[in-house]
Amino acid sequence: MIIQELTHKKVHNRFKLNGYYYSYDDMRTIAYEFIKEGNEEEIHIGEFLLEWLDEDLYIEVQTSGTTGNPKVIKLKKQAMIQSALATGDFFNLRPGNSALLCLSAKYIAGKMMIVRALILGLELDTVVVDGKPLIEKEYDFVAMVPLQVENSFDKLDQIKKIIIGGAPVSNALAIKLQHTTVAAYETYGMTETITHIGVRKIGEDNFKTLPNVFVKKDDRGCLVINATKILEEEIVTNDSVEIISESEFKWLGRLDNVINSGGVKLFPEQIEAKLQEKITNRFFVAGIEDEKLGQKLILIIESEEKEIPSSLFDVLDKFEKPKAIAFLSKFVVTETGKINRLETLEKTKGAN
Repeated sequence: MIIQELTHKKVHNRFKLNGYYYSYDDMRTIAYEFIKEGNEEEIHIGEFLLEWLDEDLYIEVQTSGTTGNPKVIKLKKQAMIQSALATGDFFNLRPGNSALLCLSAKYIAGKMMIVRALILGLELDTVVVDGKPLIEKEYDFVAMVPLQVENSFDKLDQIKKIIIGGAPVSNALAIKLQHTTVAAYETYGMTETITHIGVRKIGEDNFKTLPNVFVKKDDRGCLVINATKILEEEIVTNDSVEIISESEFKWLGRLDNVINSGGVKLFPEQIEAKLQEKITNRFFVAGIEDEKLGQKLILIIESEEKEIPSSLFDVLDKFEKPKAIAFLSKFVVTETGKINRLETLEKTKGAN
């Protein structure tokens, strides 16, 4: 039996957008309506739909700029379809399942929610993208950033499965989620991998890869991703990991952020996780040049200067305790709301 390959011109017959079914031809009409009459987010949706429905075999996507300057890259539409199918398999999504688009379609996470709906036959609702997106309706599948999850605890019982990405899930948030009825998962991925290639159920330590995704590490101890159905070649990351198997890994932190202080390697992400429940303001730790240690660990807090009790650092190991604390009234952030560590650190130096 010959199975016809799914293409970007095939709209699943169970797909719905805001309660209405649209055929391939109908989608162009609704896309133009969004662009002409919609709000900012609807314009992004309309623009993506037109790009998805055109004759090109790829789309252009802007990276978030978390670790460097944002850049535009090309992603194959067929690879995006395969990514959607892998997500559907992993989470057992079925035609007719309900989903919510509460992430901007300007970026890959929002775009892929639309692709999953088109390919898997989901019934997708759109809402204004803000910090508290849930409406009075139950959903089978939702994707959010951690801030949206934090602000939605009073309605999380309306969701069956939720994936959380864009920033690490803090220990405090993970603990709270384990006391809810929602099946919550943290995702690992990036624009270049067409969103997530790994998923970690909240409460577990390790990420498990999606179908047909395999991992290893290089000589630096960093993650290497092999996903032939969505990637033309291996992607070598700057994420330090512990490999459990070819389909499971533990994330340790960004190699870019590792601090070598007196010969001791410190992972800022692990230190920050320990401090999450202790500091209410936004913060991060970083390394700055030090004549004696090579690098010394400092804590940067988004706040006016204030006294910090030393007992706050009792949760840290000896070498993890900051040698200095800096305060900034406003952090530098990327377009997607993540802290731009490099620019914020430079701003900190300028303030001293």
